[in-house]
Amino acid sequence: MNQRREFVVSPQEASARLDVFLAGMLAGMLQDITRSQVKRLIDEGRALVNGRAAKPGCILREGDKVSIDIPEKVEVKLTPETIPLDIIYEDKDIIVVNKPAGMPVHPGAGRASGTLVNALVGMGCALSSLGNDLRPGIVHRLDMDTTGVLAVAKNDRAYISLSRQFKEHSVKRRYIAIVWGDVKSAEGIIDKPLGRDSTHRKKISTRTRKSRKAVTRYKVLK
Repeated sequence: MNQRREFVVSPQEASARLDVFLAGMLAGMLQDITRSQVKRLIDEGRALVNGRAAKPGCILREGDKVSIDIPEKVEVKLTPETIPLDIIYEDKDIIVVNKPAGMPVHPGAGRASGTLVNALVGMGCALSSLGNDLRPGIVHRLDMDTTGVLAVAKNDRAYISLSRQFKEHSVKRRYIAIVWGDVKSAEGIIDKPLGRDSTHRKKISTRTRKSRKAVTRYKVLK
């Protein structure tokens, strides 16, 4: 269950940024919250100013009513599991897995088992210590319902190298998809920035407040 905190901006707090204001107000209530975490909650649309979603840099005025929903923390531990994996390639630096549809990549809120990371840890695979504790070695994402190839870093050097390649878009990913209906053009480019959906927070879409560049080049095979 979410915790809702509500505040009214005083004359002394007027002209402050929303993220700075909330970080200061919450610091005394939640000892372990940071400004970056507050910013993330705002980006997720959990903070309202006078009943409307606002950006982290929103400048507050005296009398503004500010509220924020703070999700309850769910502690998730990474446990080894014996789950068969389709390993395409492996060396001392990386392991490449054909992830089946229906398998999440790593544990998170609401799921602690049955993931690719649980399976890799279960088979005794060494993984990079960089990144989140629940997704060691994971440098790129693949939706739970998508079947596809995932490269995982087995050491920190490989993690840094792979992360840089994905950031610079020097890695090319190719997918084969079955499309329902008629495709108007035999080939083309879809250039639409993607991010977390403004309404359905578990989905990625073009309807987002914070997006990242996403370019897909497609060609109809048959």
